[in-house]
Amino acid sequence: MTKVKESIRTPRPARTRKPSKGQQVGYLRVSSLDQNEVRQLEGLALDKTFTDKASGKDAKRPQLEAMQSFVRVGDTVFCHSMDRLARNLNDLRRIVLGLTERGVHIVFVKENLTFTGENSPMSNLLLSVMGAFAEFERELIRERQREGIAIARREGKYRGRKPSLTPARAAELRRRVAGGDSKAALAREFGISRDTLYRYAPVKKRRPGSLENELYAGNRRKETMSESEMQAELERLRAENAQLKSKDKGGLSLKVS
Repeated sequence: MTKVKESIRTPRPARTRKPSKGQQVGYLRVSSLDQNEVRQLEGLALDKTFTDKASGKDAKRPQLEAMQSFVRVGDTVFCHSMDRLARNLNDLRRIVLGLTERGVHIVFVKENLTFTGENSPMSNLLLSVMGAFAEFERELIRERQREGIAIARREGKYRGRKPSLTPARAAELRRRVAGGDSKAALAREFGISRDTLYRYAPVKKRRPGSLENELYAGNRRKETMSESEMQAELERLRAENAQLKSKDKGGLSLKVS
């Protein structure tokens, strides 16, 4: 009777998953639409970039929020400088700490600084000091800009910012406002804010207590009324007011709620 040798299987070592290499993500910001953002991170091989075209004082920057939602553990965010990322020192600390706590590294190219989330006194000191310098430098630039504008105005050389509308578009806007078109719809169509619309087509100021002012206050919610409808309503209220005054010699005035 032959004996069958049992095969002895040696257990295989458990497979260890290599940590995946993070992505190289770039964040860029320029203050106006005509500025070129390419130079900020030129020469860097980036997997994805997020670009905001907004002033540094703006709290809402959609691409910054999108970048913060996109990055994962092991990713590295590249930014040209600290003032491109944050509005002030507190904003800088909040963004940097929020990213590094999630395992995301952040590199500032101009300052040649990298923050990895190591809670060391030196890294915290560098973040605070360099952020304060960036904020101070930005304030100096603004002060020089204000001084330059004041000098140019005294010399008659300052023309101000480029108008939002051409003369032809501004004339069309005033014509359509006078025709009774909705101001909110016009602002969206012309790509301007309501404040800018009122600068191009100012509303006549009404005297306090006047019948026109009472009509304006009562029908403020009816901005969609045309000019002819507003005029007809005004004439009707004037007629009713005249009838009441004829009945009461004491001069009863009409209050429009």
